[in-house]
Amino acid sequence: MPSPSRSRSAVPALVVLAIGSLVAVSASKAIVAQQAPASSQRPAATFRSSVDLVTVNVVVRDRNGNVVRGLTRDDFTVTEDNRPQSISTFDFEEIETQALEAAPASIPTVLGSVGRAPAAPASVPETKPAIDMHGRRLIAMLFDLSSMQPEEVLRSANSAREYIEKRLTPADMVAIATLSTTLQIALDFTGDREILLQTLDRLSGVEGMGFEETAAADATDESATAFAADDSEFSLFNTDRRLQAIQALTEAMAPIEQKKSLIYFSSGMTQTGLDNRVAIRTVIDRAVRSNVSIYTADMRGLQALGPAGDASQASTRGQSAFSGRAVSARFDSMASSQEALSSLAEDTGGRAFFDQNDFKAVFDRIVADTSAYYLLGFTSTNRSPDGRFRRIRVGVKRPDLKLEYRAGYYAPRDFSHSGKDDREQQLMEQLLSDLSVTDLPVYASSAHFRLKGNRYFVPLWVVVPGSRVPFNKSRDKDKATLDVLAVVRDGQQRPVARIRDTVNLSVSATEEVQRKNVQYQTDLELPPGVFQLKVVVRENQTGTIGSFEASITVPDLARSPMRISSVVVGSRLQAGSKKDPRNPLLQNGQELIPSIAHVVPSGQPLYLYYEMYDAATIGGAAAPATDGRGGVRPAASAGAGVRVLSNVVFFRGQKRAFETGLVEAVTVTAPDRGATTFKLEVPTTDLQPGLYTCQVNVIDDVAGTFAFPRLTVYIRK
Repeated sequence: MPSPSRSRSAVPALVVLAIGSLVAVSASKAIVAQQAPASSQRPAATFRSSVDLVTVNVVVRDRNGNVVRGLTRDDFTVTEDNRPQSISTFDFEEIETQALEAAPASIPTVLGSVGRAPAAPASVPETKPAIDMHGRRLIAMLFDLSSMQPEEVLRSANSAREYIEKRLTPADMVAIATLSTTLQIALDFTGDREILLQTLDRLSGVEGMGFEETAAADATDESATAFAADDSEFSLFNTDRRLQAIQALTEAMAPIEQKKSLIYFSSGMTQTGLDNRVAIRTVIDRAVRSNVSIYTADMRGLQALGPAGDASQASTRGQSAFSGRAVSARFDSMASSQEALSSLAEDTGGRAFFDQNDFKAVFDRIVADTSAYYLLGFTSTNRSPDGRFRRIRVGVKRPDLKLEYRAGYYAPRDFSHSGKDDREQQLMEQLLSDLSVTDLPVYASSAHFRLKGNRYFVPLWVVVPGSRVPFNKSRDKDKATLDVLAVVRDGQQRPVARIRDTVNLSVSATEEVQRKNVQYQTDLELPPGVFQLKVVVRENQTGTIGSFEASITVPDLARSPMRISSVVVGSRLQAGSKKDPRNPLLQNGQELIPSIAHVVPSGQPLYLYYEMYDAATIGGAAAPATDGRGGVRPAASAGAGVRVLSNVVFFRGQKRAFETGLVEAVTVTAPDRGATTFKLEVPTTDLQPGLYTCQVNVIDDVAGTFAFPRLTVYIRK
């Protein structure tokens, strides 16, 4: 098999979404594109400390499962990566409900500022005073309304209500938060049962948005239901938005010295679209350092995954219901939506609860984990800020005891501004680190289009919000530089493509650029398979670094009865600076500029580009079979007659909101690749602002085959 490679002939493209002129000093090109929404600025979360105290909660049980009390510091041993550590702090925490009968029902405000943007970034990081809540059980509940269906919201609220009504003790302090389009603190920590029940009553009447259900039901890799939490358009669609909400809550609880429990009620966290695995590890790191254990509950409950689906969607078409592929795909989708929840729980010392309808076990586990435990603290002898995972082992002198504690933590990361070699080393370390810095928001996305044989053209886009790029002021231009380093690995973790570039920006209107996004483009050639992409970007004014990890899936279309490329969504056409015959988005001197988050401003045209391969010819055979070597037989000539029909339908919820006219293709547009291409323009004036499920219908009328890929589009006011 030929080795994947980055094409040497492809010229990287830089896109700065700005009004006015932009001059790229390198071989990149400038494109004027849509305006990002104006919103308040929130500085990226950071964690910096020269001396870090590592805390470990240890539950000690005997053979009968009873908590063992009375142990001292000398009874414990702690190692980090097999190196002995000195225990510098030691305490025993126990919830004593009777002793707190006369205690006040509230504590100082803890979550009051979560979700609120500061008026201006602080020049010096704020140090919050420590809060001692000895003898308290602290539980924060986060209800993810963006993923749950209405009945799942009710199920989660009822499970919380049952605990509040029947099991709440005077030692319990509970906080309630919700996540829909933004993170909202419904109630700060309190022990007042009546106020808690009133808050849950209001939550019971809220309808879930159910975004996650659409992603789970769609097996296509064109789904764009994932979200990112940032002040740009990416705050609408990315899993990162949920992760940053969890991170914000854990960091807000950090001043409380005792153990905290965070219950995350959701319907899974599907890793599709703009998923960022770096963000998952960052959330785990913040939770561990804040002494927060995360308990995740999949409120979909126990599900029966039949081959034809359930009553919430139409029956499966084709042979997949009989061959086993449909059931396998449903199990894969379910497992994918639970993988992130499992990581968040297990790596923070919590527990994940899947495939059950009685969620009383969530609160049973929290009570068992927090009723009595030892709190050990040590300062690591390894002072290297390498960002690697450090494994902790706790021992006790008595061999008949069982210990429960989290497996370890991620070391902090920092960097210094030195010479060229040191800066290159910084980028390489970030690329290889298990816990890369995410101070600079970075997003990446890709698509795939078939070339000759079994090779695919894979355009790759990397986006940084312009508001997070500082510029040097000069007489006539404002300048900035970005370093980009990326690697693509195959399933055996072998590097198959590398990207290293320095992007020079020179603009005349920094204020406008800060309302836009900087978009860098390059391309790869890959065979079918699943690849892992990691991108590291550094702005060289302050040295702020960001990273992004995601999967690139290139399907083997030779095995598919209906061969469809990626569906690319955009809102602008721009004059192409250089002709590239491999790039299907560049035609007749006009290049389609993708909208990575599938966000299109109302009033601007919505463009969709996609390709159908190996259409059956009129009077000839159906789509060609493979040639036995993974490729396809020669495609039909440009004059060969085909009949491929396509249109696009927009759904809002369960209702059809808009449908384009039917487009009929009667010839093969790109005979060298066997591609019949479609570029549809949809006027957004016919669509009300909001979230839509966009279904692309493609029918090969001669062969009698069809495909209906779906994706999510947001029309912004």
